[in-house]
Order: sequence, then C-alpha cells, then structure tokens
Amino acid sequence: MKPAQGGLHLREWAAELLGTMLLLIGGLSAVFADFGPQSKVAAVIPSSSPRLLLTGLLFAGTGSLVAISPLGRLSGGHINPAVTFAFWITGHVHPHDLIGYVASQCLGAILGAGAVALLWGSTARTLTYGATAPGSGISPGAAATIEAVMTSLLILTIFVFVSHLRTMRWTPAAVWVLVSLLVWQGARFTGTSLNPARSLGPALLAGSLRVYWVYVIGPLIGSVAAVSLFMIVSHPRRLRTAKLFHDTRYPSVFRHDVEDA
Repeated sequence: MKPAQGGLHLREWAAELLGTMLLLIGGLSAVFADFGPQSKVAAVIPSSSPRLLLTGLLFAGTGSLVAISPLGRLSGGHINPAVTFAFWITGHVHPHDLIGYVASQCLGAILGAGAVALLWGSTARTLTYGATAPGSGISPGAAATIEAVMTSLLILTIFVFVSHLRTMRWTPAAVWVLVSLLVWQGARFTGTSLNPARSLGPALLAGSLRVYWVYVIGPLIGSVAAVSLFMIVSHPRRLRTAKLFHDTRYPSVFRHDVEDA
C-alpha cells in the first residue's frame, strides 16, 4: 500500500481544474441544447422526460470521458469536491490535495460556466446559466436530503468499483449510467447536482447563491454517509485506488495498492 503524498501537486490540480471546466462546458451545453428556447432537440423529442434522460447521458458522459482522458488519468478525474472529500475521509487523499483539488474544481467550474455563458448567450441567461435549484414544492431542506441520498449512491458506486482489480477500470462507465439515471429521475426535485463545484459556477453567474448551501451540505453529508456505510460493510483499505480510472503509466499522489496487487 503506497501512502498518500503531501506537497504541491500543481500538475494534478491543473488537470482537475481543466477537467471540471470541461464538465461544465459539455454538461451545461447539453442542458441548453435540450431545454433552451427554440431547442431543435425539443422539436424532435417534445416530451421532457426522454430529454432529461438524454441530458443526463450527455452531462454524465462528459464527466466519464474526462475520467478516462489523460487529464483524468493524471488527477484521478474526481472533478467533484464530494468525491475528493470522501476519499480524504478514508485516508486516500492527503490534506494538501483536499485543499488543492477542491480549490481547482471550484475555479474550473466558474471558468466553465463563464465559457458556456459566452457560447450560449441569451439561451444561457434564459436558463439562469444552468443553476440548480429545488423544484416546485420542494423545500431547501428536502432538496438537501435528496442530494445527500443521491450523492451517497454515487460515492458507494465508485467505492465498490475501485475496490476490485477486475472492476475498477469500469468505474467511469458505472458512474455514467448511475448519474444519467439520477438526472432523469431526480432533476425535477433538485436539478441533480451531486457536486458543489458544478452548482457554484452557474450560481455565481445567476446571482442565486441563496440556496447554494443545499448543494454543499447535501453532497457532503452524502459523502460522509456513504463512507460510514462502506466502513460498516467493508474496510477503507479495500479501496485499491482513489482514481476513477487508474492507469499505471500515470503517477498517483493518492494512497493506492494497484501496482503492489
């Protein structure tokens, strides 16, 4: 078992920044294309339910592509503070990287949201830049609870897949399927963020920080719950890697035992 390394891991942090920026550009572009005014997708698929599924597939697919890209293979492809936080709780991420990764993810999300705002112009403004908010009739507390449950499912899925050599390379595919389904079924309740950074960029542009706490507290509580449950039924040392796609050709600053297995 190789321990997590401390220090300034600027290459990994830059990869997380760029990866999160790409997640926002690709994911929010899917939202605007599928639900924007005069959407060509809506003309072909009038029902909102299949368009939500399509949006989920594209949004989550962007994240999974980042995970298997050189950026993700270098940094681990977390592109989500809730994921980094969960691996920090288990001891796989050094405190230096917890700070560096979260800061990079948040900055990347802000830059990505800004880039999408420039690309989509009035469509982005009409859809409040893709900001997440509780659905009609859903209180902020209920939305935070739903976000916590969905994030727990995300973290548990990642943990299960990275615990075994035979399955860990399939982690991005498992996340793609799960998040797509969560967007499909959960977006009408919370917008299905699962990611404090994803919600931060659009919220800043839209000036809608009033309920942003929902998308910080909910996912972080979900991370803690998932780690707690995993430790009850398993052990954090069973986690082979803290990367969503571990490629031995890329160095890892996280605790791992892939090469030693």
